[in-house]
Amino acid sequence: MSFLRRRSATPAGPDFDVLAMDPGDWPGNLGAGLLPAPDGTCQGVFLRYDLFGGRGPAMIIGNLPEGSPAREVPEGQVPFEVAQLLIALENDEEVTVTDTEDMPVMQGDNLLIVRRLKLSESRISCVQFDRSDNVLVTIAAWDRPITDDLYALLKPLPAELFQQG
Repeated sequence: MSFLRRRSATPAGPDFDVLAMDPGDWPGNLGAGLLPAPDGTCQGVFLRYDLFGGRGPAMIIGNLPEGSPAREVPEGQVPFEVAQLLIALENDEEVTVTDTEDMPVMQGDNLLIVRRLKLSESRISCVQFDRSDNVLVTIAAWDRPITDDLYALLKPLPAELFQQG
């Protein structure tokens, strides 16, 4: 994705562009979490979109740069974002990845190779794709399918959104 670029490292926010839906376009509550490394750099960002009036998230979108420990998931285990979704929903059921499928999807002028993860919990939809700057984007949704329309809504969010104030 040509519009994505590395930012300079700052301890207060991510040192990469975060690709997600604009909070102004989302009718529910939004929360953001940063995964800090011991040296102060950001090892990932995840955004939690809540449409259920505080009863749990509808979707979590994660952005994990190359080298982030959260990307290291054993075979068959769910991605970090799915685990966060299950925790937020207070669902302690054991969920595993049962299959994956790669498919091409257009996002504007960019072709994405999207991996659809099939999970043992059928109410969770999960997709992943790698950006040109080696950031892994994972989208996990509860009780709703992830359709191709969602990719058109994804865009880099302003760095100011993640600054501590």
